[in-house]
Amino acid sequence: MFGTEHLALFIVSGFLLNITPGQDTLYIVGRTVSQGRRAGVLSVLGISSGCVVHTIAAAYGLAAILAASANAYVVIKFAGAAYLAYLGVRMMLSGPVAGDAPSTFGRDSAWSIYRAGLVSNVLNPKVALFFLAFLPQFVTRDAESRVLAFLFLGAVFVFNGTLWCCFLVWAASAVKERLRGTPSSGLLLKRAVGAMFVGLGVRLAVSK
Repeated sequence: MFGTEHLALFIVSGFLLNITPGQDTLYIVGRTVSQGRRAGVLSVLGISSGCVVHTIAAAYGLAAILAASANAYVVIKFAGAAYLAYLGVRMMLSGPVAGDAPSTFGRDSAWSIYRAGLVSNVLNPKVALFFLAFLPQFVTRDAESRVLAFLFLGAVFVFNGTLWCCFLVWAASAVKERLRGTPSSGLLLKRAVGAMFVGLGVRLAVSK
């Protein structure tokens, strides 16, 4: 279909990759636990949009630049690490919102939450290289349009990944509800999630 092969294997492999905990998983769970289901869903949409960007980049060969240029890879990697660290530090330093219940974790706009998920995903060069390395394995050599094949596989991967991430939001929001009403839980969780974001940034920066 659309110049692809072994589609069932692709779907199964993609699902196994999606359920393997990684930066996106921790980011979504952290946002949901600290800011609620709305923030979690918006983060999922942002990350999924980032995967669409990576799919298009891989389809048109833009991701090959990261594979070929060590300098470009390092620049993107450190930009992504700095952004995650910035989000974490901002969350750790912010205090409780006046008038909020203990379990409320801030009032970021929908756009800022979506944008943060998008940027954190787009600025992760490992995701770009993953799409460049993974998708071609399921494109036939005689495909009439490799671009169309890449876009189709990317759409399937993003769709399935979005479903899994929405499940993560549901599970994390259930944990948040159980913590509702616990004194100071909101501020403590927000700072804990902020520390986790800083840790993700450091891990991305030192990874090879």
